[in-house]
Amino acid sequence: MSKTTPPAQDSLQLATPDGGTTNVEKYAFEPIKGYPMLNWRGRRPFTATQFYPAQLKEVFGEEVDGWRNKIFWGDNLQVMSHLMKQFRGKVDMVYIDPPFDSKADYRKKIHLKGKTITGDIAAFEEKQYGDLWSNDEYLQFMYERLVLLRELLTEEGSIWVQCDWHRSHHIRCLLEEVFGPDNFLNEVIWQRTDPHNDAKSRLGIIHDTVFWVAKKKDKVFYDWQAAAGDLSASALSEYSLVRLNDGSVVDYSEETEKLGKRFKVENTTYKGKDSKRQFEWRGVRPSPNRVWAYSSPEEMDQALERGDLYLRDPSKGSTRCKVFFLEESNGRLLQTIWTDCGRMKGGSDYPTRKPEQLLERIITAGCPVGGIVLDTFVGSGTTAVVAQKLGRRFIAADINLGAVQSSTKRLSGSADDLRQQLLLDEERRFIGLEVYNVNNYDIFRNPTQARELLLEALEIQKLEFSTVFDGEKDGRMVKIMPVNRIATRADLNELIAGFDYKAWERRKAEAPTRPVEKVTLVCMGHESDLAAQLVLAAKPYLINVEVVDILRDKSNLEFKRDSEAKVVIKNGELVIERFYPMNLLQKLSLQKESAGDWRELVESVLIDWNYDGAVLQPASVDIPDKNELVAGKYKVPSDAGTIRVKITDLLSESWEGSINNG
Repeated sequence: MSKTTPPAQDSLQLATPDGGTTNVEKYAFEPIKGYPMLNWRGRRPFTATQFYPAQLKEVFGEEVDGWRNKIFWGDNLQVMSHLMKQFRGKVDMVYIDPPFDSKADYRKKIHLKGKTITGDIAAFEEKQYGDLWSNDEYLQFMYERLVLLRELLTEEGSIWVQCDWHRSHHIRCLLEEVFGPDNFLNEVIWQRTDPHNDAKSRLGIIHDTVFWVAKKKDKVFYDWQAAAGDLSASALSEYSLVRLNDGSVVDYSEETEKLGKRFKVENTTYKGKDSKRQFEWRGVRPSPNRVWAYSSPEEMDQALERGDLYLRDPSKGSTRCKVFFLEESNGRLLQTIWTDCGRMKGGSDYPTRKPEQLLERIITAGCPVGGIVLDTFVGSGTTAVVAQKLGRRFIAADINLGAVQSSTKRLSGSADDLRQQLLLDEERRFIGLEVYNVNNYDIFRNPTQARELLLEALEIQKLEFSTVFDGEKDGRMVKIMPVNRIATRADLNELIAGFDYKAWERRKAEAPTRPVEKVTLVCMGHESDLAAQLVLAAKPYLINVEVVDILRDKSNLEFKRDSEAKVVIKNGELVIERFYPMNLLQKLSLQKESAGDWRELVESVLIDWNYDGAVLQPASVDIPDKNELVAGKYKVPSDAGTIRVKITDLLSESWEGSINNG
């Protein structure tokens, strides 16, 4: 669908947690027509999406040209559906580093600060995200997101997708189907680690693959000059001559380079069979199947006189005489094997953190200055930080709150550094930031752990080997729907694709009037006809479906323990007297009384001195270095009113509270 064609819109009635309904917009997509067409179990068409609301939670820094960068916490499919209303066809470049279907859990190591807490509990690991998928749900997951990313790109835009050997072959097929094979540009090999000494059972795997695909190949933006690298030593050595200011030429040396312009000579012929350009010039002819780049001997004489050509002996011609000056060189143009842009960081900050050099190359090449970069798997925030440094705007998203908090912290530090630079140069930087929730009720901080929490809280017997259901209770099969958002008909597709129809056929034959399956759906808000839609999809088989809405039916359940804090104003200072992050203390097996210095458990403190009751706009940001502690005491400005304090612990869980000044 072109940008000028209005999206198809329907009125959808969605149930909300308070029992009401809301109308939302629905966006239809241009049909996918590309090849090859990859098939997988449970493949479903993806032809439309609906608008999801976003709630502005925090604002940092100032606008530049009416823009603040944006980071969203939520399912990126819903984030992109939200972005369709304002940014359809307006994103200049997409970079994503999605899960690789590696069958692994990725964990972040949490280090406590200070020295009062010691021993085995001074550090622990917490799961950040699980790269585990049932059947071929990974392919459906990626397919739907690639379709939306295509819709968001400008006509000149492109997408860079990083992956590894687990699914790179499938990802390329999906990209060529969604974007069309003619729009495929490059497959880049990035060396992400140094060679392994333990590669004895098979070859050492030390690279990732980055696919680069255009929205429209004939229009794609590519700044090849800005992305070019420095010349290698061998390439630099070819510039072996120096033309002095008086026009004479001498061999290159460190001394002579200061006296003129360094250059090299290259071939002045090219492949061709034009007999008119195979003339003799100063005793030399081109080799067979090659011709001069000039049309006549006289034209070459004029070029020699101007200095465009150079001969050591003017009486003896040569095909290698075209002059190229080093100062006019575009450097080493990018090729498809990258070994010179950093190695995988990993470590305690984020388990799959990429080096900034890698993103600097990609963003410089693929996005114009001032353009919009989109990363919907932002992780540790490297894409956003690099875009900010390079003078690009960005939109980022992640389903993991820890990732959003880590990214926000990095961006705040980067913005402070850039503000200092702005005092020294006149380059434009977009350093303001807005933090949003999309359709998110903020009950589960880490969705990868939500299933286990719900199974335990609802006393459901977990099914270890089922690829369809999560558990069983009282003779009913239980499915945990996506958390932190309203469950829709689209969320039923995985369940429907995995139904055991052979078993249902046997049960129907044994008892024609009884349900072949009893199903319980556990969700957090849902479409009003969710159960009816599943019953309809199961026909001609009869199933019994109930929906358990934990916001409505199980509102008394406690899924996390709220943090506690005491904040007071003393002698003109805001003082945090105590802070108890209850879930973190539980992980550390500590009671409140033995917690020690609360600052050792804190990642950051944000203070809005004049809170408007809706959006946190921190004027004081206390984010200390890794081994430093927050201050805990802050001078209250004379014009402070309602003060809002946000304390974030090492698990990225936050306590917020307000206090009135005077």
